[in-house]
Amino acid sequence: MSQANLRWLASASLIGLIFLSVAWELWLAPLRPGGSWLVLKVLPLLAGLFGVLGGRVYTYRWSTLLVWLYFCEGVVRSWSEAGLSSRLALLETGLALIFFLAAAWYARNAGREAPRSC
Repeated sequence: MSQANLRWLASASLIGLIFLSVAWELWLAPLRPGGSWLVLKVLPLLAGLFGVLGGRVYTYRWSTLLVWLYFCEGVVRSWSEAGLSSRLALLETGLALIFFLAAAWYARNAGREAPRSC
């Protein structure tokens, strides 16, 4: 897969994860009626958004570690909750996994393409 495709896939899955998290916690299935402060969980994702969109390899590297928090949340909530919230959690798990794979592969390949100086 080309670097451009990996960058597009990582960007799309990160944006999808951000929109899913906001919609989930404010409208679709919030913990409390009318929305929840849990929507603030998107702030760490927003911190890396422009670096991912800009193709900064360093951002891709640290964001692969960050996204595991969202993967774990998705796994736990898909198992412990029912109905729409469970399905949204499965979607969160999938988006986090797609982002991780695309970002890790992008960062790995970017390291190979960079000229090395000693």
